[in-house]
Amino acid sequence: MIRNIFFGYLLISLLACASAISTPPVTLLLGDEQLDSYLPLLQGKNTGLCVNHTSLLSNGTHLVDTLLSLGIRLTAVYTPEHGFRGTADAGELIENQNTNETFRIESLYGKNKKPSPEMLQGIEVMVFDIQDVGARFYTYISTMHYVMEACAEQNIPIIILDRPNPNGHYTDGPILDTAFHSFVGMHPIPVVHGLTTGELARMINGEGWLTGGRTADLTVVPMQNWTHQTAYSLPVKPSPNLPNDQSIALYPSLCFFEGTVLSVGRGTSSPFQVVGHPEMEGDYAFVPDSTFGAKSPKLKGEHCRGKSFADTKPANQLDISYLITAYQVFNQKNLPFFTNYFNTLAGTDQLRKQIEAGMDESQIRASWQPGLEQYKALQKQYVLYP
Repeated sequence: MIRNIFFGYLLISLLACASAISTPPVTLLLGDEQLDSYLPLLQGKNTGLCVNHTSLLSNGTHLVDTLLSLGIRLTAVYTPEHGFRGTADAGELIENQNTNETFRIESLYGKNKKPSPEMLQGIEVMVFDIQDVGARFYTYISTMHYVMEACAEQNIPIIILDRPNPNGHYTDGPILDTAFHSFVGMHPIPVVHGLTTGELARMINGEGWLTGGRTADLTVVPMQNWTHQTAYSLPVKPSPNLPNDQSIALYPSLCFFEGTVLSVGRGTSSPFQVVGHPEMEGDYAFVPDSTFGAKSPKLKGEHCRGKSFADTKPANQLDISYLITAYQVFNQKNLPFFTNYFNTLAGTDQLRKQIEAGMDESQIRASWQPGLEQYKALQKQYVLYP
């Protein structure tokens, strides 16, 4: 009897092990890999793609090559800030590059951030497939907004091929005051919005944020096997100055320094991982210089001291502690600290006023909470993933 029970348990254990061994690992499938979901919507139609160098399938193949190989009639490619290859400096004027015999390339960063009717001429369906990093001031989502708006005006359906948000596991920061609406802040959402591009597109449409309250004919092709707590390491840097996972994780917090006189390491090997200035003290030193993606960096050639965050584990919230500390240092020296760009980045003038008034981090964070709670309630209506 005991022997039979023992062998029964042994058999169950062996079957459980075999089951575990034979179960394949869960594989993330990007929106652009759900070909059966969107190819029928493109067949026989003049197709426009809003893409850049990040528009890759998991096998490394670019979406342009994939669709051309499948016989899709690709008419035009529309590119955001940093251009089709992702090599242009932040803010650099990008001209159209209509040299391809198969399709034309139109820039959406420069003279026309929003596609004009002429730029959309002949397009019957639009596809958006660009990797975002989850911060309100990262301009790829602004480009998505304008493409949605232009397509709504021209009655062109738009398909968003969804991708992970590497900062999608938390939501934080002040809500944008619409008085500070700009290309680096187009929606009344927090700095870290906690949405994928597909989820945000649903929110833009659902809340009537397109001009005139228009709604786009929107299809979102979701990912499979992704949640908002799923870690995701980007296979290619999304822009020249976000070279690795650490810079991407720190970007929402350190980007505030772009609205100050301090450098965030553009023109060094550690952009968005270090902060410094010639008037600062600290255990880290660097000298910004002309580099790939930073031809004329702030404080070029000047010896800066400050702090490196390269080995700091990013918190699941915005960290404004060093921003407050740096301001206090400059205030004691009676030196200018903020630039006019700071309010634009913050999406409000309150953060600057709070820091100047001497409020500490906990007080400032507490002031965000009512807006964040309202936003999180809204957010639940549009999420696609647990």
